[in-house]
Amino acid sequence: MAVDKPLEGKVALVTGAARNIGRCIATTLAAEGAAIVVNARSDREGVDETVAEIEKAGGRALAHLADVTDEKAVADMVDAAVKEFGRMDILVSNAALRRQTPFVEMSYAEWREILAVALDGAFVTARACVPHMVRAGGGAIVTLGGVSTHIGTKNRVHVCAAKAGLEGLTRGLAQELAEYGITVNCVAPGSIDTVRGAAAGARPGNMSHDHIPLKRMGRPEEIAAIIRLLCLPEGSYTTGQTIHVNGGVYMP
Repeated sequence: MAVDKPLEGKVALVTGAARNIGRCIATTLAAEGAAIVVNARSDREGVDETVAEIEKAGGRALAHLADVTDEKAVADMVDAAVKEFGRMDILVSNAALRRQTPFVEMSYAEWREILAVALDGAFVTARACVPHMVRAGGGAIVTLGGVSTHIGTKNRVHVCAAKAGLEGLTRGLAQELAEYGITVNCVAPGSIDTVRGAAAGARPGNMSHDHIPLKRMGRPEEIAAIIRLLCLPEGSYTTGQTIHVNGGVYMP
């Protein structure tokens, strides 16, 4: 293994990797030598751009569109990754939807949609990847939580619940998979400077600069850096943790 490429020979699946934080995670892990499976549900253009960026830098990447709530689609994606690269070592469950809807106006269908992508999707992808990690002798799983779960945010009850569920999933898996050398951690971003889709609405008031001790939004690179560490050999003694990256807006 090359000293300057500590993830050389490893394979990582990053869900929701077409843009923003997901793309940054994918390119960061690729820079460390990992081959990357770049996933999104339907954003072919974004996925292809992420793959092109990785390949331009000399890395290896595979584009794969799949709905993370669809067990067969996820199984096919993981099978394609193993066929292409030979193994699976790292899973970053970043796929999620953002909505802002008052609770009394929230339909059950919308509630289920938000929970399905963030929470069910993390379960489905982990269930598909873990057997390959066991065969490889270890691995790393990182879920993407959020500060909303911890401070509460109006009009995002479903998002808060989904991300809280992810932290429970993270701790349960960390206990169960430790014997196989698989670490499982959650990174919880605060307000990050990304391009917000129309459905996400305006940035919540409790995420404004005035509420952040560092008086600025975070950068996708600052989230990717923490995830990078958790996937490196130096992060192999950290498991079952929620790591907050939020400029001080929440201090557990």
